[in-house]
Amino acid sequence: MNWHIQGGRILTERGLETADLSVTGGALSELRAAHASTIDADGLLVLPGIVDIHGDGFERQIMPRPGVRFDTALALKDTDRQLVANGVTTAFHGVTVSWEPGLRSLDAAKQLIGAVCELRDSLGCDTRLHLRWETFALDQMAQVVRWLSLSPRPIIAVNDHTTGSVLNGTIARKIGQMAERSGLSREQYMTLLGQIWSRRAEVEIAIGKLAATARANGNVLLAHDEASPEERMYFRALGAKASEFPLTLETAKAARQMGEDVILGAPNVVRGGSHNGALNATEAVRAGLCTVLTSDYHYPSPLHAAFRLSSPDAGDFPSIWNLASANPARVAGLDDRGSLVAGRRADLILVDAGDPEHPRVVATMVHGQIVYSSGLSRTDRWSAQRSPVDKVS
Repeated sequence: MNWHIQGGRILTERGLETADLSVTGGALSELRAAHASTIDADGLLVLPGIVDIHGDGFERQIMPRPGVRFDTALALKDTDRQLVANGVTTAFHGVTVSWEPGLRSLDAAKQLIGAVCELRDSLGCDTRLHLRWETFALDQMAQVVRWLSLSPRPIIAVNDHTTGSVLNGTIARKIGQMAERSGLSREQYMTLLGQIWSRRAEVEIAIGKLAATARANGNVLLAHDEASPEERMYFRALGAKASEFPLTLETAKAARQMGEDVILGAPNVVRGGSHNGALNATEAVRAGLCTVLTSDYHYPSPLHAAFRLSSPDAGDFPSIWNLASANPARVAGLDDRGSLVAGRRADLILVDAGDPEHPRVVATMVHGQIVYSSGLSRTDRWSAQRSPVDKVS
C-alpha cells in the first residue's frame, strides 16, 4: 500500500519541519504516489523508526519469574507488540550464549533462534539477532560460529561476565541472581563457575578465532563491558567496531578519540543513572561520549530517553534522535534506514508529544506497512482516498 502523510512535523537534519511525506512500495518518495491512502498527521511528530541493536527484554516474556517458562513463540509475539508500540522498527534480540544452564544456555539459545527464524517474516518489527557470546563458553563456540552465517547476518558481541564473577568485580554481587536464572543453587553455581574458570588459558585463543570468523563472514563485531582503554585497543585490533557499555569514562573516551561508536542503555537516561554503578548515560551523551542508545532491558526507554535529553523545538533534537535511529543503523551496517530520506525504507513512527514527559506512539510503520496504530482510526486521522476512477459504482 502507498501512503501520503500530511501535516506532520517531519524530522530533518535541520529540525522538525511541517511538510508532507510519501511512501511508495515500502520506501520513502519525493513524489506523491497514485492511489495513496492519506494519514492526517496534524499535531504529530514524524520520526525515523527506532533501531534497537541491543535488547534482551524478551527474556522476561520467556521467564517472567525464576523457573517459570512460557512458550518461546508466544513470548516473541508478545515482545513484537511491545516493540512496535514503543516505536521500535528494527530490533536485534540480544541472545546470550553462556556456559550456564537455564535461560542463557546453548539449548535455550537454539530454541529462541529457531523461533526467531521461523517467525520473523510474520512479525511487525524487523527482528534480527545479536549473539552475545560469553568468552568462557568454549564448548558452545562452534555452534555460535555456525549461527554467524544466518541471514540476515547477526551482530556478534564478545562478553565476559565470568572474570568479574570470580575476581569479585562488578558482577560478583549478582551471583545469587545468576544462579537463580540458571536453575542452580548458589553452591552448585559456584562449583560450576570454578570448573569454567579453570579453563581460562583457552579463552584468548577462542576470542581470536571467533573474531576472525566474524571478520571473514561480514558480521558486525562488538565488544561488551570493556574495562580500560587497553581492552578497547585489544578488541579494536580484532575488528570490534564499537564499544558496548564500556565500564569506565576513560574507555569511552578512548573509543571516541578514534571516531568509534559508544553504545549505552537508554534506561540509564530514563532512570537518571545506571542500575549497577556504570557510566551515567546522560552525562556521557552531553560530553559527546555516547553515540548510540539501546533498549537494553526496557523497550519504552529509547523513545523516552530522547525526550528526556531534548525537546522537539530544541536545536539538538535531530542529533539526539539519531542516538536511537541513524547512529545504531550505521553501527549495524543498515544504510537503508534511520533517517527520513527519499529512497530509504519507510520505517517511521508518528508521535504525540503533547505531554513531553510521556510521549506516545500513535502509529508505527515498517517497510511501508502500518504495524501499530492507536488513535489514528478513532479520530479519523487515517482515511483512504481514491481517485474518481477507482470509486466503486
